[in-house]
Amino acid sequence: MKFSKRKIANEAMKHEGFMQRFPAIVRMIKSIFSKGGYKPSKKNLFLPGLILVYVISPIDILPDWIPIIGVVDDIALITFAIPFLLKEADKFLEWERNNNQHPNTQIIDAEIVE
Repeated sequence: MKFSKRKIANEAMKHEGFMQRFPAIVRMIKSIFSKGGYKPSKKNLFLPGLILVYVISPIDILPDWIPIIGVVDDIALITFAIPFLLKEADKFLEWERNNNQHPNTQIIDAEIVE
């Protein structure tokens, strides 16, 4: 069972653009739970979250111990969910640029040098 979950994670990491946007996804999740943070589209986060719970849970429609087929349903669902998450990450990055919410853009102390 551990092998199948590891294989699913590897397949998800191969998705184009996922690893480049992973830090933005982490910031987006932190921002969602902070006061005055980002307000995501419900569909673009609810569906991937529901699929993540399904993949992690021990209850499956097609059990993982069935060779090949048991893993295919999980991989198919993850590849279905990733584009929703990436689309929401793009919206978050645009929101972040417009609101200057990126932590690296804060200036605490500055000195003008001529």
